[in-house]
Amino acid sequence: MSAKQEVIFSDTLPGAAHWSMVVPKGRTVRFKDLEGGANLSVLFYNPANPLERYNAPDTLKCQHTFKLTEGNCLYSDMGRIFCSIVRDDTGWIDTVCGVANKKKVAEKWGERDYQTERNQWKQNGYDALLVEVAKYGLGKRDLAANLNLFSKVSTDEAGNLSYDPQHSKADDCIELRFEMDTLVVMTTCPHPLNPAEAYPYQPVEVTVFESEPMLESDICLNHRKENARGFENNRRYTSSTQQGFDTSSHHHHHC
Repeated sequence: MSAKQEVIFSDTLPGAAHWSMVVPKGRTVRFKDLEGGANLSVLFYNPANPLERYNAPDTLKCQHTFKLTEGNCLYSDMGRIFCSIVRDDTGWIDTVCGVANKKKVAEKWGERDYQTERNQWKQNGYDALLVEVAKYGLGKRDLAANLNLFSKVSTDEAGNLSYDPQHSKADDCIELRFEMDTLVVMTTCPHPLNPAEAYPYQPVEVTVFESEPMLESDICLNHRKENARGFENNRRYTSSTQQGFDTSSHHHHHC
C-alpha cells in the first residue's frame, strides 16, 4: 500500500473467529499475520449471484500450479476473476487441505463448548464457515474448497502431505486486489494439519484500501495467458451489469 492510498477500513479478527464482508471491485484487502503461525480460511462468492463461487480446480488447473502466491488469480466457476494476489510475503498459500470439522478438533485438542468456555471454546473451521454463509441464505452444499492463507502444505513423490508450522512469520502480509464485487467469508480457526499441542488462537488484521490502477505490465494479468482471458471475462460481465443498472434507472412511461 502506497502512502497516497487511504485506509477505508481496518479491524483485527481474533483467533477461532469468523467474519464476512462484501468487497467492491477496485478495493484491495491486506491480511496481516500479527503473531506468526496464523491460518485464515477464505471462500469467495458473487454477492449478486451466490451460485457463482470460488473454484479451486479451475484456479489451479488454468495456472498450472498446486500452490498459490503473488501473481496468481482466484477464479470463479464462471471463468471470472474474483481477485488477484498482488502480495504474498509467505510465498505459498495452501489450496487443498480444506478446514477441520468438530470431530477432528475434538480429537486433536479436546472438546469444549461456548456455554462453558465462552470465547476460549474450540471452534472448528467447517462450522465457522457454515455459520457465516448462513447469513446470506447459504448452507452446507455451498461450501466449496477453500484457501488457507498463511499456511503451507507441500507433497512428496508418494503424495504425502506435509504441513510447515514455521511458514508464516509475524507481520507477514497477503494482499488481494478485487476485480469484481465479492462476498468474502473467512475464519481464523486452525489449519486441519496444525500439529500444535494447545489449540492455537492466532489473530489476523484485515485492512481495506483503494486499489491502484492495473497497468499493462501487471504481474497477475501477465502471469498466464489464461489470466488475460479471465480479465476479459470480467470486463464483459462488468459492462453488461452496468448496462443493466443504467437501463433499470430510467423512468418508464406507462399509457
